[in-house]
Amino acid sequence: MLAFFLEFTPEQDAQIFASVPAQAAVFTLRGPNPQSEPYVSKTANLRRRLSRLLGAPEEHTRRLNLRHAIRTIEYTPTGSDFESTFLLYKLLRSAFPKTYANRLRMRFAPLIKLHLDNEYPRATITTRLGKRNGKNLYYGPFPSRSSAEKFANDSLDFFKMRRCVEDLHPDPAFPGCVYSEMKMCLAPCFKGCTEEEYRAEVDRVQAYFDTRGESLLRDFSAQRDQASANLDFETAAAQHARLDKLNPLTTHLPEIIRRIDHLHGLIIQRAAAQDSVTLFRVMAGYICDPVNFLVQMSAEHASKSQSMESRLLETLACVRTENSHSTLETMEHLAILKRWYYRSSKVGEIFFADDKGAFPMRRIVRGIARVFRGEKPENAALQEPLSALAYQSQVAPGAKSDSS
Repeated sequence: MLAFFLEFTPEQDAQIFASVPAQAAVFTLRGPNPQSEPYVSKTANLRRRLSRLLGAPEEHTRRLNLRHAIRTIEYTPTGSDFESTFLLYKLLRSAFPKTYANRLRMRFAPLIKLHLDNEYPRATITTRLGKRNGKNLYYGPFPSRSSAEKFANDSLDFFKMRRCVEDLHPDPAFPGCVYSEMKMCLAPCFKGCTEEEYRAEVDRVQAYFDTRGESLLRDFSAQRDQASANLDFETAAAQHARLDKLNPLTTHLPEIIRRIDHLHGLIIQRAAAQDSVTLFRVMAGYICDPVNFLVQMSAEHASKSQSMESRLLETLACVRTENSHSTLETMEHLAILKRWYYRSSKVGEIFFADDKGAFPMRRIVRGIARVFRGEKPENAALQEPLSALAYQSQVAPGAKSDSS
């Protein structure tokens, strides 16, 4: 899985340290016993880190030293912390299948779950994905459970879908709850509506989540305009007030939050290789293995006069996709994606596919140029993860990178 392999002997440590790059990398150290536990980690400077771990031990220090316990070194240089984190995750998952999640401090991403397999669907907050072929739908990832709850509650105020979590057995004698008394629920619990009416309301909720609120914005705008055309200014004012209440929800909603099976994107990161960037394709929340994309071509390749867009499409077509990955892997990839995306100092850019699965190629080409030159993303001020005032929650902190 790692690109380079070295034999380590303490007598030749200086030559070995000089042969490894002084740059970010993910590495594995192994002892003479193949059954022994390997040392797996990432670092911002591989040469310095190996010198500390495998160099001559200092007196009167408790610093870990593996000089006489290690026989082989494996490593892969990386160009970004995101690449290091993703590669470290894959290594730990392979080497420590039972404990890798704790080693990585894996925290699954909060999601909104629409329970469509229930006879009377409802929405809840969860961190677990269900079966792929199930009817339930999931939306996210959110930075925290409180932000997911706030968005779900504020959104459902515009609908009359039930908020209770019990499985319903409709009974006309049932007194109902506070939501039915406030006319905020169709009250299927005491047959306050027909099954068709409740299903239609659930369809409206699903359309709202699927379109990130656009469906309801269009409905309210059309109703307001129709009321104004009919000179029903009181109704028009009421619809305008509802639009004013809905707009902040959709305006401040991070671009990454969408239906998970529609979460297709492309992450661009700096590459360890010169003249290149690293591309990570995201398919339904699953992060595919990275591929290098050559930005500055040699004179030999440049003579083919092929546009960057066409070369990019060819590269994306060659991305190896995994159709056999488990639901747990998707949850873990969403956790890695969430941790990176909601960082206050996020490095790299991500672009999302539209409803038809098409990428904004011209924007991606410009994004590749910015990442390659180390410039800030377009509209950087507008791409802040989430406003604390808007969602009243703290963004989950990202993993601290190894400073050595």
